[in-house]
Amino acid sequence: MINALGRHFRESIKSLARNAWMTFASVSAVTVTLILVGTFLVIMMNLNHVASNLENDVEIRVLVDVTANEEAQAKLKSEIEKISQVESVVFSPKEKELDNLVESMGEEGRSFELFEQNNPLNDVFIVKAKNPQDTSAVAEKLTNLENASKVRYGQDQVEKLFKAISVARNIGLGLIIGLVFTAMFLISNTIKITIMARQREIEIMRLVGATNGFIRWPFFLEGLFLGIFGAIIPIVLIVIGYKSLYTWALPKLQGSFIEFLPFNPFVFQVSAILICIGALIGIWGSLMSVRKFLKA
Repeated sequence: MINALGRHFRESIKSLARNAWMTFASVSAVTVTLILVGTFLVIMMNLNHVASNLENDVEIRVLVDVTANEEAQAKLKSEIEKISQVESVVFSPKEKELDNLVESMGEEGRSFELFEQNNPLNDVFIVKAKNPQDTSAVAEKLTNLENASKVRYGQDQVEKLFKAISVARNIGLGLIIGLVFTAMFLISNTIKITIMARQREIEIMRLVGATNGFIRWPFFLEGLFLGIFGAIIPIVLIVIGYKSLYTWALPKLQGSFIEFLPFNPFVFQVSAILICIGALIGIWGSLMSVRKFLKA
């Protein structure tokens, strides 16, 4: 078994060298496609990261009735925590709410400091759902609780946000899948030309009693090598490009809601994905191309 595998390995390397132009064409097809796939992958994974952060920042603010005493507030908190979709409940006293309002308004907010002695704001329970998509359902349940004066969570904006995120994710996933399948057909056709030139070699091997599995192995390894070789340049470009972009954008985006995935381990994850996609494309293209020549 080991000797046979060693032979297949040597034959696949020799074949790649003998058919240098076809090897170059196949590797180029994988390289161009993986550059596009890698670029879309980086964009979509970062968009998904930003979207997840935005989803996790969605919160429900339950304004406590001004007439509620400490006992009533404790009861309200207990009832909120009993809701199965609720992940966390944080109490924010009206003094803190006023401070936050003054801070958010900047210079204009100083006029609100006059209300420190007679604070008109409500105490607030800040509620987060386990699944951001359940925000609307949780908010509806909260409106029916005793001593919940108002429930706010930006209903229209939240629903539009979730819809936009869903559309962006689906479009990105569709583009990546489309590019991968395009690459599979490109390399399949390119490798098919190589195999057609070796049709006589395949026929001779079959005449001397070689099994289909024995014939497939070199082509399997060739496809694997073509896919891996084709992934090298895209990986280098992605690593260098993302490093430059990350270094340039990091100081400019501090304090904003946009946050890139950290360079490490993100680029290594993308590199591993590209190698796997490249290997899959190469193997699939080779096996699909050689199959027609092995039919009885």
